[in-house]
Amino acid sequence: MLTPEQITKRIILLLGSRTYRANPFVDAAERLGLEVVKGIDLPKELAEYYKPTLPLQFADPNRAADDVIAYAKQNPVRTILAVDDDASVIAARACEELDISHNSPDAAYAAKNKFVMRERLRAQNVPSPRYRLFSIDDDPRAFAASLDYPCVVKPTMLAASQGVIRANDPRELIAAFQRTRAIIRKVGVDPNILIEDYIPGIEVALEGILAGGRLHLLALFDKPDPLEGPFFEETIYTTPSRLPRATQDAIFECAMRACAAIGLREGPIHAELRVNDAGVWIVEVAGRSIGGLCAKILRFGTENISLEELIIRQAMGLDVQSLARENRAGGVMMIPIPGAGLLNGVEGIDAAKSIAGIEEIDITIPLKNSVVPLPEGNSYLGFIFARGETPEQVEAALRAAHRCLRFEIVPQIAVMRKT
Repeated sequence: MLTPEQITKRIILLLGSRTYRANPFVDAAERLGLEVVKGIDLPKELAEYYKPTLPLQFADPNRAADDVIAYAKQNPVRTILAVDDDASVIAARACEELDISHNSPDAAYAAKNKFVMRERLRAQNVPSPRYRLFSIDDDPRAFAASLDYPCVVKPTMLAASQGVIRANDPRELIAAFQRTRAIIRKVGVDPNILIEDYIPGIEVALEGILAGGRLHLLALFDKPDPLEGPFFEETIYTTPSRLPRATQDAIFECAMRACAAIGLREGPIHAELRVNDAGVWIVEVAGRSIGGLCAKILRFGTENISLEELIIRQAMGLDVQSLARENRAGGVMMIPIPGAGLLNGVEGIDAAKSIAGIEEIDITIPLKNSVVPLPEGNSYLGFIFARGETPEQVEAALRAAHRCLRFEIVPQIAVMRKT
């Protein structure tokens, strides 16, 4: 028989097979002395080869949730965490069945599906873009003239700005719709397309954590590069925000209202918002923490604990409200992919690391691998991390480091001819 102490020390982490975030979460759990069970998204053939403790198939969320529930009933756990969007509904359904505090499956799904999110925000009068839903089988030539411009075309169920395209007139709308449709068909997700108003203004990202429906602010990031389209590739995040305090308060209030409208009550949230003369607007709210390796720039409390550890502490029922972000400014640059092809080489890393304030440069795509820019792609070449006394210093360091880097990307057609 397991003792209550042993039960409280076991957690399940649901990990996508291609996630950046597996190691940070596993390392954080082990630092806390927890027993980690990895629920990994693997095809049956690979699962039989690697033999993980808990092989799952995220493409079938109901079956995956049943597998998690069956495992937890035989091996009691304290909590179940999804480290990415892919498994958030699976974790929520399993937690609901096992009576573990978590977001409802309904709310977890609403935070993934952009159309359902828009519906809930509209119902609660949370400022967000006007929108219309179309099937990928619809003919954009039939409705392009009836839309307001500029607008944004986006899939309902993809992340990292994949398939998101701005259109300024009917001709651009038709081309954008066809391009997004091709991406959706290739990836094989929800066969619907959302078309919504383009909201001008500056964009920010809010990192927070919910406990019993109360939102605790962890960090507010400025995005100093304009995100005006036609694609919406994010680059630099810096914190603390340089916006006036009243504006920051309005951003937090809007994010809190959005979480309540969507139904999110527990765990991390990552919100994207825009600010203009009309006020604060919600772009999206995800029921997860910041993506990629960006969480590396966040440290909390006197022990400088990681964001992943803070999330696990909160899920284990420990107090995190007193853990404030460190006083120094921090920032990250998601290195954009300038063109499609094979990544053949990277130069200038040592020079970039020598820039004052640069802490780390992590090129995450291995050499000789394909790289695909937005809107077809959904990843970055890597990440640059910096700290300094002010956000301005951090931003300058990130830009200087990026200027040192040179990427050799060989078009694949050239590779094919050579071979």
